[in-house]
Amino acid sequence: MAKVFTIAEGLENMGAMKTGGQGSVYKGRRIGEIITAIKILPTPIYSESADDKNYTGFQNEVQKLKKVNEQANPHVVTILSSGITESGNFPFIEMEFIEGPDLEDLLKLPHDPVFSIKEIVKIADQLSEALAHCHSVNVRHGDIKSNNVKFNTRTGNYVLLDFGMAVMSDEQRRTSLRHAGAIEFMAPEQNEGLMLFETDVYSFGVVMFELLAGRVPFALKDHSEISRNNVVVAHLDTPPPDVLAIRKEKLPQSWSDDKKEREMYVPQWLVSLIYKCLEKKPAQRFANGIELHDHIVRNCIITDSKKDWIDDRIKLLQQENDKLVQEKEELRQRLFKYQQSTPSRDSFVPVKAMAKPATWISKNMVPLLVVGILVLSATIYFLTAKKPGTNAVVNNTLAVQKPGATDTLAEDVSLKLNEARVYRASGATPQALFIYKDLADRQVPEARYEYANLALQNQNPHIGCLTAFDMMLDLANTNYAPAKRTAGF
Repeated sequence: MAKVFTIAEGLENMGAMKTGGQGSVYKGRRIGEIITAIKILPTPIYSESADDKNYTGFQNEVQKLKKVNEQANPHVVTILSSGITESGNFPFIEMEFIEGPDLEDLLKLPHDPVFSIKEIVKIADQLSEALAHCHSVNVRHGDIKSNNVKFNTRTGNYVLLDFGMAVMSDEQRRTSLRHAGAIEFMAPEQNEGLMLFETDVYSFGVVMFELLAGRVPFALKDHSEISRNNVVVAHLDTPPPDVLAIRKEKLPQSWSDDKKEREMYVPQWLVSLIYKCLEKKPAQRFANGIELHDHIVRNCIITDSKKDWIDDRIKLLQQENDKLVQEKEELRQRLFKYQQSTPSRDSFVPVKAMAKPATWISKNMVPLLVVGILVLSATIYFLTAKKPGTNAVVNNTLAVQKPGATDTLAEDVSLKLNEARVYRASGATPQALFIYKDLADRQVPEARYEYANLALQNQNPHIGCLTAFDMMLDLANTNYAPAKRTAGF
């Protein structure tokens, strides 16, 4: 095995992790068994003095980069140190080593070819928070891609890695990008050597597209120069493809049909966000990671609130349903007891002959009650003869009249009942209930009947079903025909 060159005193090189156009990453070990990751940049520094522009540029960028860790963030890798290698004089930055797979690994077997919606939203939140943190201290990452975002198996967080591009000079960056292997994640303006806050936003959009669809919008067919040029041109001119159509094709066959259906309910705000990030012109994207993260947080809160509201409504409806079932059973038992205590017209029929009808009634009482309520919910006029000093009928309406009272009272009752009927016909049930309540307190049978009947139809919130049914039974006992029919007698 070839000898691996020394990085720095007390910093052991444990072997290369990956190599690319922007430099190589090695696994390093500090004295004391501290595992770190070292990014070695490809441009050597020949003199650690102000005369070497590569050295001064590197030092300036490192000073900017240190601002990232002035305030800790769980989604941004910690920069531990920087310097020049003893062999080769290459600049390097040392970062904490994050144990766990990167997003590129998690899209390969044995993992699913696409991420779940829940996990994508989590990554969008955490990666955008990392960008917001960097942009708030004026640091542009410049190399956002799926293998620069790791899942930390110790914390369960996703962490943004590799700030190598951030410490390069503009000239080094332009040179590096010509040989970059990850041009699938590059924003259009990067071909001109530009690195803006919006550049990171574009690459973020490519990563989100990849997690949702299982592939990037514009993939390399091979590593030929023609294929690379095609990808570059696509980023410049071609609209990104339909991410949902690609996702549908990529859903794992091992998923159940129910899961496949659920995983195609992608939030519209997430799809719109991806396409906004992938706008060709920087000015049409989110201005920076701060604006991007705020947009994601707002939409996540709204989505969660809607879900909580729906869950609460389902819970409330379930409670209402349980209550109605209980009331229905209590009504059935009351009705059965009332039937048992009421003398039958055919009292001459032997007990044995009565047994069968009584059994049939107890089994079919609830359906009879429901049918009676639905069929006879319309107003039924009760007719009776007018007798002095007793109940009087005006316009087919029974009203209580005291001895010596004039017809004015009956006319007033009749007018109010007609008014209530008009309200019912126009759908103004609360106004009708107000009139029925007033007349029911005055013992007007039709008003009492309608007031109770509306409660049985769940249209009168002022009294419960049991109270309404008791009113209906009282009316039935006075031989009020509509109440007897509604009660099933």
